[in-house]
Amino acid sequence: MGDDSEWMKLPIDQKCEHKLWKARLNGYEEALKLFQKIDDEKSPEWSKYLGLIKKFVTDSNAVAQLKGLEAALAYVENAHVAGNEFGSKIISLKPIIKVLPKLFESREKAVRDEAKLLAVEIYRWIRDALRPPLQNINSVQLKELEEEWVKVSAAAPKQTRFLRSQQELKAKFEQQQAVGGDGDGGDDDGEEVVPQVDAYELLEAVEILSKLPKDFYEKIEAKKWQERKEALEAVELLVKNPKLESGDYADLVKVLKKVVGKDTNVMLVALAAKCLAGLATGLRKKFGQYAGHVVPTILEKFKEKKPQVVQALQEAIDAIFLTTTLQNISEDILAVMDNKNPTIKQQTSLFIARSFRHCTPSTLPKSLLKPFCAALLKHINDSAPEVRDAGFEALGTALKVAGEKAVNPFLADVDKLKLDRIKECAEKVELVYGKKTGGAAEKKESKPVAGKTPALSGTAADKETKDAATKPGPLKKAPAAKPGGPPKKGKPAAAAGMGGAGAKGKKAPETKEIFESELSIEVCEEKAAAVLPASCIQQLDSGNWKERLACMEEFQKAVELMERSEMPCQALVRMLAKKPGWKETNFQVMQMKLHIVALIAQKGNFSKTSAQVVLDGLVDKVGDVKCGSNAKEAMTAIAEACQLPWTAEQVVAIAFSQKNPKNQSETLNWLSNAIKEFGFSGLNVKAFISNVKTALAATNPAVRTSAITLLGVMYLYVGPPLRMFFEDEKPALLSQIDAEFEKMQGQTAPAPTRGISRHSGGSGDDGEEEEQEDVANDVVDLLPRTDIGDKITAELVSKIGDKNWKIRKEGLDEVTSIINDAKFIQPNIGELPAALKSRLNDSNKILVQQTLSILQQLATAMGPNIKQHVKNLGIPVITVLGDSKNNVRAAALATVNAWAEQTGMKEWLEGEDLSEELKKENPFLRQELLGWLAEKLPTLRTVPSDLLLCVPHLYSCLEDRNGDVRKKAQDALPFFMMHLGFEKMAKATSKLKPTSKDQVLAMLEKAKANMPAKPAPAAKASSRVGGGAAPAKFQPASAFSEDSGSNTMESKPDPKKAKAGGASSKAKGVQGKKVLSKPTLKEDDDKSGPIFIMVPNGKEQRMKDEKGLKVLKWNFTTPRDEYIEQLKTQMSSCVAKWLQDEMFHADFQHHNKALAVMIEHLESEKDGVISCLDLILKWLTLRFFDTNTSVLMKALEYLKLLFNLLSQEEYHLTENEACSFIPYLILKVGEPKDVIRKDVRAILNRMCLIYPASKMFTFIMEGTKSKNSKQRAECLEELGCLVESYGMNVCQPTPGKALKEMATHIGDRDNTVRNAALNTIVTVYNVHGDQVFKLIGNLSEKDMSMLEERIKRSAKRPSAAPVRQVEEKPQRTQNISANASMLRKGPVEDMSSKLNQNRNMGGHSETSHTVPREFQLDLDEIENDNGPVKCEMPALVQHKLDDIFEPVLIPEPKIRAVSPHFDDMHSNTASTINFVISQVASGDINTSIQALAQIDEVLRQEDKAEAMSGHIDQFLIATFMQLRLIYNTHMADEKLDKDEIVKLYSCIIGSMISLFQIESLAREASTGVLKDLMHGLITLMLDSRVEDLEEGEQVIRSVNLLVVKVLEKSDQTNILSALLVLLQDSLLATASSPKFSELVMKCLWRMVRLLPETINSINLDRILLDIHNFMKVFPKEKLKQCKSEFPIRTLKTLLHTLCKLKGPKILDHLTMIDNKNESELEAHLCRVMKHSMDQTGSKADKDTEKGASRTEEKASKAKVNDILAEIFKKIGSKENTKEGLAELYEYKKKYSDADIEPFLKNSSQFFQSYVERGLRLIETEREGKGRIASSTGISPQMEGTCVPVSTHTVSSSIGNTNGEEVGPSVYLERLKILRQRCGLDNAKQEDRPPLTSLLSKPAVPTVASSTDMLHSKLSQLRESREQYQHLDLDSNQTHSSGIGTTPASPSSAAANIDDLKKRLERIKSSRK
Repeated sequence: MGDDSEWMKLPIDQKCEHKLWKARLNGYEEALKLFQKIDDEKSPEWSKYLGLIKKFVTDSNAVAQLKGLEAALAYVENAHVAGNEFGSKIISLKPIIKVLPKLFESREKAVRDEAKLLAVEIYRWIRDALRPPLQNINSVQLKELEEEWVKVSAAAPKQTRFLRSQQELKAKFEQQQAVGGDGDGGDDDGEEVVPQVDAYELLEAVEILSKLPKDFYEKIEAKKWQERKEALEAVELLVKNPKLESGDYADLVKVLKKVVGKDTNVMLVALAAKCLAGLATGLRKKFGQYAGHVVPTILEKFKEKKPQVVQALQEAIDAIFLTTTLQNISEDILAVMDNKNPTIKQQTSLFIARSFRHCTPSTLPKSLLKPFCAALLKHINDSAPEVRDAGFEALGTALKVAGEKAVNPFLADVDKLKLDRIKECAEKVELVYGKKTGGAAEKKESKPVAGKTPALSGTAADKETKDAATKPGPLKKAPAAKPGGPPKKGKPAAAAGMGGAGAKGKKAPETKEIFESELSIEVCEEKAAAVLPASCIQQLDSGNWKERLACMEEFQKAVELMERSEMPCQALVRMLAKKPGWKETNFQVMQMKLHIVALIAQKGNFSKTSAQVVLDGLVDKVGDVKCGSNAKEAMTAIAEACQLPWTAEQVVAIAFSQKNPKNQSETLNWLSNAIKEFGFSGLNVKAFISNVKTALAATNPAVRTSAITLLGVMYLYVGPPLRMFFEDEKPALLSQIDAEFEKMQGQTAPAPTRGISRHSGGSGDDGEEEEQEDVANDVVDLLPRTDIGDKITAELVSKIGDKNWKIRKEGLDEVTSIINDAKFIQPNIGELPAALKSRLNDSNKILVQQTLSILQQLATAMGPNIKQHVKNLGIPVITVLGDSKNNVRAAALATVNAWAEQTGMKEWLEGEDLSEELKKENPFLRQELLGWLAEKLPTLRTVPSDLLLCVPHLYSCLEDRNGDVRKKAQDALPFFMMHLGFEKMAKATSKLKPTSKDQVLAMLEKAKANMPAKPAPAAKASSRVGGGAAPAKFQPASAFSEDSGSNTMESKPDPKKAKAGGASSKAKGVQGKKVLSKPTLKEDDDKSGPIFIMVPNGKEQRMKDEKGLKVLKWNFTTPRDEYIEQLKTQMSSCVAKWLQDEMFHADFQHHNKALAVMIEHLESEKDGVISCLDLILKWLTLRFFDTNTSVLMKALEYLKLLFNLLSQEEYHLTENEACSFIPYLILKVGEPKDVIRKDVRAILNRMCLIYPASKMFTFIMEGTKSKNSKQRAECLEELGCLVESYGMNVCQPTPGKALKEMATHIGDRDNTVRNAALNTIVTVYNVHGDQVFKLIGNLSEKDMSMLEERIKRSAKRPSAAPVRQVEEKPQRTQNISANASMLRKGPVEDMSSKLNQNRNMGGHSETSHTVPREFQLDLDEIENDNGPVKCEMPALVQHKLDDIFEPVLIPEPKIRAVSPHFDDMHSNTASTINFVISQVASGDINTSIQALAQIDEVLRQEDKAEAMSGHIDQFLIATFMQLRLIYNTHMADEKLDKDEIVKLYSCIIGSMISLFQIESLAREASTGVLKDLMHGLITLMLDSRVEDLEEGEQVIRSVNLLVVKVLEKSDQTNILSALLVLLQDSLLATASSPKFSELVMKCLWRMVRLLPETINSINLDRILLDIHNFMKVFPKEKLKQCKSEFPIRTLKTLLHTLCKLKGPKILDHLTMIDNKNESELEAHLCRVMKHSMDQTGSKADKDTEKGASRTEEKASKAKVNDILAEIFKKIGSKENTKEGLAELYEYKKKYSDADIEPFLKNSSQFFQSYVERGLRLIETEREGKGRIASSTGISPQMEGTCVPVSTHTVSSSIGNTNGEEVGPSVYLERLKILRQRCGLDNAKQEDRPPLTSLLSKPAVPTVASSTDMLHSKLSQLRESREQYQHLDLDSNQTHSSGIGTTPASPSSAAANIDDLKKRLERIKSSRK
């Protein structure tokens, strides 16, 4: 049995194949069990056994075979099942049908019989589709089959067994069985009851091109008609094959077209037409590319009268129609509609009617209906009856298909008889999709939407249709359902012109009057006499103006009283026009006359005939000063009655036919206004444009101005395409027009206020909106397009195909110039497509590239109409993507993108062309094509079902040999899945080999997780109105024309937009703006939704591509087109389409608009901006090359905001981003305009926050080599600033080399450059001393003497820099709201922001304005020496500052080793510490551990620990960076040994605990750093991954201990502030866990418990400011809504404790809050105070109790006020002043917290200081001030100098009697006296106030930033020195020296500065 044990261990599938039968038997048994267990019929387990099942049942061992059969049965039952019960959907019939004919020939009767039964069963499911494949079987058998088929029940078969995945269907089926009804009419999968198996699908394609007779092309050109006939018959025979193999049929089609068009023998014409029909039927979609060439020829040929020719032509054109779309051939059809030949007109109309039958409302959008209806309306008025009939039939069909709502607007002018006739025709029409089996009608309606092709009638159900039914499944349901259901009928209508319906359709009741017949003057007089008084008629032409005036008054009264129905408008206006008519000389009469016209137009049924009577007169008067406004009023009334479009056209034509400029300008002004009031719908832009051009050329400036104003108004509706019409105007005029357009930018067109009264209520607005939608597109249609067809001569075509490449090039050059000259062209380009196509595979690559650029040009020139060339020219461009040359591929990609922009994607994805391309095993082609698809697919909302054809090839790409292809295929996978769905994609794997299948399925699963949603509904559902649906309506071109049916009505997007944009005003804006982007004729998305779309790993991929040279590196002197195209391509996947259109528009104003949008979205889309940052920066570099200053300024404004945001987000520029941006930014520093240079410098400063200064240095250094002297000078100054701010260490590659380079500029020929170079080197000298000369090396004598002179000059004030620094900084730090700007950031940023301020404030003078932060360190060391001051000045400043910040600033976590050049300069401790600290944040665990160990060692030795002072923040930053690194990177890294991480954690925690045990160092940590540190520690405590580590528990315990230490030992103000901000952030952050906030609150509770001991050392003003900010963000109401009550309790407890400890004085500490009303803080404190006063009296009272009884203390408030009022009265009187002061002193002593503020507040400044001084004198006398002073160990005279040092209160300093004004803390001395009286020692107290009573100083920065630390250091040094000199250090006093380590406030006292000056002088002189 030894053997047994071997095979027992094998997996089941291997057992089944084992050579031992026992093993196999065992395998089969286990497999049987397994098969019964697996639930999922699609489980990958099944595929393992797919190849083995056959072996199961053919096992040679009988016993095993039996078991095998059982297992096989289980397999079949559970996995992929077969049998008629499942229906033809589940079982693919194609392979079965293929073998059926062979089975009928079998010798075995049984087989033949079974074949017959099978054929009958298949027939049940697919009906007639089975006939063609079985045509060739034995005739007897066929006859038998026919008989059987007849018997088959006509009822549709039902599926009775279901797959596991169809359990829902099964349940449905079972329910319906009970009802006995339609089994699956409504369900998703089974509704396609009848032939969804198309015969075409079941056929094998036949290749016929090779079978054409060899001499075919000669014969077809032969002179004898018989030979031509032979050639055609050969083709006819071949095309009878029902399915043809795809191939290049261009030549064949060309010759057949020639026969149809030019052959004189009509028989041959018919034959050629049959051949074309056969080709179209056999090729289906694949023939589409040739349709455009053939259709015009066939239509022209309809002039033939012979029935057989006409019939053949009809069949041909019908077959061809089914291979393309109506949209694609609409131009050709419309061109023939005006033909003079009635037969052509008739046949074209009939063809249109037949075509319409295949359409659905969505494939017949308004953009198509409009031109067709217009043309057909001419036909129904034609003189030939047959043309009229055909026209009626076509219009009737349109009415039936699109519905009345859509078509009626176009039938507004049709009289009733004709309208009835159209409706009658509509009733008779049977639509193709309507005919197919009733139940499915709605579904069929959807199919053409889905497949985008009209379904073939009868049995030849189009393949497309079948696809739509079977493949897209749920995907297509969305659009499918829409056009179908009755409630949504509005949508097609919307698509087809709601506006029309609104504006005109609703006019229908009035339309009858619109063309009133002209009445003779007699009839008019009669009619007028019937309604007007006789006197009135007589006086009309009286010679006396008064009589005429009286007549007018009567006339007006009569009109006012008339009913609408009885008002004879025409008669009345003719009376008014009667002599003198409009020549009336009296202005009063004239005014009334005009007013009456307006009245008649408003009140009567006013027709265009009546309008024509008066318009001449009105226009004549419009310029009249007195009557003009009345004339305008009348014109407006007429416009309301007869519609603005008609009226405006008449009025403008009249105005410009006369010479009066005033009339012209006023008419244009009226029109501008009218357009705003009526909206733009229906206006004939073209007519206006020609008149506006005339006006622009007018000599009268008023006319020109009015014309420009009118253009501005039109721009609101039409958008940028309007400009295209005026591009050839004079530049000056064009700039005026541009300025007007610029004004309109961002404005929205006002909603129409007139002309809508007659619309039906609801649809009014939507209608208008829809109308406007169309305008822009109409305008593009109106662009004068040139027909270049005649320029594409045979000679040119032969040139392009010449053997000599030079001649070919000439030909191509000619084409370029033809297109350039024409600018905009018509789609007719003759034989050019074929000629260009052959050049795409030219052996000369230069010509290929030239052809590609011509094709790009062509796309722009032809616009959307290029669509019809996609198949014959677009797809061949895709083939070029397989070229081996990178630049050719890039050009091809740019071309494809340029085309896709015009055509949308649908055309490309339809048919098999794309899948054929993907099939080619060319790695370049595959990767480019997949990359392109991956970019385009995510932007589409729906795709043609043909996309499924690409899937098998996509799968083969997933396993391609080429890694890049595999990568691209994987990237594209989720986007395919997003459209096709996982199910379909998984199903498509069934044809793969088992091994491949498993792999692919795994990838599919992975892709499923990354599958993006369809373009976001918020953006897209609404945007479809502007984007998907809209394009369908406006652009023949759009990618989404099929969506027009699913257009959501205009009103819907509004709320969405409002949501997306945040403001409803923006939503309104969108409606107007939509029009603006229209003209670009691209997918004009509406503008809600994000502008930057985050593509996962998009940026990384782009960097890889650039590294791998797959794309061009962003490096140029001026940007070439290929760079711009490349950027455009890269942006298309991650920037909103409409924004991209603005960004790459030719007109700079659009760039401004784009920048404005980007600025607007900057804050709200941070992540999006960061994900596209590389592209944004690249785009901005392109803007640097624009000449337009406004764009440049806007770009710089954006950059400033952008870099601010990035530094807030702590983002670091990648190398790639920096290299492709900084060099171009530096170019701009040389701009001539000051304001721009200043901006660029500001941006360069900000860059240092997000990119290491040392790396910036290199770029700026490069800038000094520029030819532009301004740039050289500015760059040198910038280098000086960098050295000044960051020390010598910033110099790259070494200080020596850098300085030598700078020094060369001392000899520059330009004076400013020389100065800049000298200043920069002086700056370095100031920082670095004489060593500079060593580093510079040899300079020429002249240069050296200049330098020495400059240094000497600056040396005269050697300490200027530091001193100025000290003076400037305090004010500056106060200006910044330090709280806001710094709380969020760590000190690193403080450092940089200081650097920025320093640059901005100080400019760039010779002296240094910044004192680098290290200054404090050096002073420290000097001070701590206690020996004589050493002369180490130069070395003091050489810290490797850059390295400190590197871990924070650069993206790569590794830190460069210190450059050896610095060793000589870095001998001191500080730089060593800097270096070690910089290594703490290293990405390498060991480096970090070593660094931490070194620091820990220093911290543990008392004598050395002091050296860390000044480096604490820096060290903590490095530490929490490391914590972040562990959390994000190391913990996630499976390769890392977790013990290493624990070790690192213990080192970090250990060294931190050592640090926080040394109180003096711990207190140096600033708020920002503490906040980040606590964040890091709490995150670590909550990290579940740590708990899972072996020693994780221990780590978390240590962290706990550390947190307690941090809370106890840090500066209490800073830690409390940090916790408050952290709590606020964590409550705001949705991502933050509740546990996190809870721990922060626990820390706060602990702090609250510590408050009684620490209250005196806390800067309460700052804490209250933080609480105020917190309460501002979280008012109580909001806090109460929190899930936990913890936050509100924490806040209340904190405030309560503070109140308890400070008493009413707490209210004195609100000084730092600017606006107290912004939060409830003050109110809350008052409430708490009131409450505690009521309860117990304040704490202060208890302290000061001197036996006074409670009742006395609780003197009622009123009484207190009375007493105080009495006392102040005394002080105010001359005689009792002293007595009053003494009483006040006594009173205040008794009630120490009594508030005398209200009494002082209203008095003069003098009185206040008088009271203050008086109280102080009394205090001195009574309490004996000297005694206190001596008892504290400070000599009395010392008191005076000590106080100013730290100006600790705003109240007058203790020893000063100079009457400074009183602040809230007047009582400080009181407290001391009381303490002394109670026997408490005052020593500590005396020392403390200078620090802690900062609380009342309003402008102390809330977070000590690095520069503040500098000041604090200076003041501390001074204090500590004085304490050493003047204090007797007895046991009580030892503490005071500790003060020196606590950051004190920046002191601005003069003494301090003087002292500093002296010391600097001392150091300097000792150095010399």
